[in-house]
Amino acid sequence: MGPVNLPKGNSNPINFAVASFQNVRFLPRNANNVITHEKVLMMTHDMPVSMVIGATGGIGSATARLLASRGCRVLLVSHNEEKLQKLAEELDTPYFVADATQFEQVEAAAKHAQEKLGSVDSIINCVGSLILKPAHITTQKDLEQTIALNVTTAFAAIRAASSVMRDSGGSVVLFSSAAARIGLANHEAIAAAKGAVEGLVKSAATTYAGKNIRVNAIAPGLVETPLTEVIWSRPRSAEASKALHPLGRLGKPEEIASLAAWLVDPHNSWITGQIIGVDGGLAGLKTG
Repeated sequence: MGPVNLPKGNSNPINFAVASFQNVRFLPRNANNVITHEKVLMMTHDMPVSMVIGATGGIGSATARLLASRGCRVLLVSHNEEKLQKLAEELDTPYFVADATQFEQVEAAAKHAQEKLGSVDSIINCVGSLILKPAHITTQKDLEQTIALNVTTAFAAIRAASSVMRDSGGSVVLFSSAAARIGLANHEAIAAAKGAVEGLVKSAATTYAGKNIRVNAIAPGLVETPLTEVIWSRPRSAEASKALHPLGRLGKPEEIASLAAWLVDPHNSWITGQIIGVDGGLAGLKTG
């Protein structure tokens, strides 16, 4: 069954949902073969809960929108309260302001989701950064910031998951990069950070498998987001970047979000410890 989208301005979404579900045969019904308000409320409570960290970024917001459209209950997490409020209003979902580099704040967000929504079935950490400098002009501050935004946030997500998923299991999705998988000039800092994320995925997936907590990562190529606009907004660098990808184009946030949603889907619960490329062939194929 596909997502049920509530029309804007609907004063009674439960009535709309009841009407929408009437033709779905496998759902429980009353003695008159009708799905009741109570059944819809029960089904709503049982919908998966996902915490999206970095929800106001290009990939994070696309992921949150996709999950919400599929019926997931979503907690949006970001340090940018203004953008969080706008996205939360758009999706009619709660949010939590947090610095994703701080373990305590990420754990507080996860506990907030657990208290407000009843559980946390998945955590998707979309926080990241982009730095294009050779090592000899990369400052210590540059490197430390890159590690914080990519490695520390990923580690914080794992810690939070181990707390709120220890009894019921769940799924964690982190982000690597094609830069960690192939040699790209001027990517030393981000390649080192994302390489660390890949190591974290393998180790954490092993550690928490016994708790049925799955850990995987997505390794995108260049995706058209606000973070990478400095590259794709300039015709020469955009064309050069497209040429690196065998499919001849850059990725869209929605294409990355699609895999993130797939990885946290309970139907795909036998997948863990994997780094999956969504990169137009960049890391695995040769052009020319």
